[in-house]
Amino acid sequence: MTGTFSLPASRTEVVLEEIRRGILTRELVPGQALVEAELAARLGVSKTPVREALKVLSNSGLVTFSPYKGASVVTVDAELAKSVYDVRMVLEPEAVRRTVEQRDTALLEDASEALKEASTAIADKDQAALSLLNRRFHRALYRGCGNPLLVSILDDLKDRAALISVVGWEANPSWKKEWTEHKAVLAAAKKGDAEGAAALLREHIGGFLERVLEAIG
Repeated sequence: MTGTFSLPASRTEVVLEEIRRGILTRELVPGQALVEAELAARLGVSKTPVREALKVLSNSGLVTFSPYKGASVVTVDAELAKSVYDVRMVLEPEAVRRTVEQRDTALLEDASEALKEASTAIADKDQAALSLLNRRFHRALYRGCGNPLLVSILDDLKDRAALISVVGWEANPSWKKEWTEHKAVLAAAKKGDAEGAAALLREHIGGFLERVLEAIG
């Protein structure tokens, strides 16, 4: 989160991505106050795009607002992890099953590219990059389900899921395991095995939740 932006297409979007990345890299730690004036000075912008970005991040689950303390970084606890992953386990495998049935090769190729890029991020131990690639992989496999509302619901969880992933990886850097499981899900999808891909994905999501809960007690 350094440097000054010069004439971005959307100043708020740039600020949004900088703050999001700061949270996912743990540069901005759980519970930390997010003071508009401080962030604006740090990023070389006015307070307005910072305020707008914080509102968006509040809606996506990375920032919380208190009447007395203002904005701060969300802290991941067992209740949050279980609630997010419960919804994912119910909805995402079904969305992926439907996507596979559509046999959309472009989506499968996007998932394949995310897998390839993850190899570099794993080697670099870049948790933020892995988190973003993780959601790119998952979204490629569910966004072709044919139900825009279902896609929207899962999209709304992606920032929360990314933050939970970072917390889990901090305690147990099991990136290779997760991405090996991704390969298995993608292999089933490419074969057109919709039920198999859904079952593997459900196991993948549930297994990671167990590791996160062990990590945060």
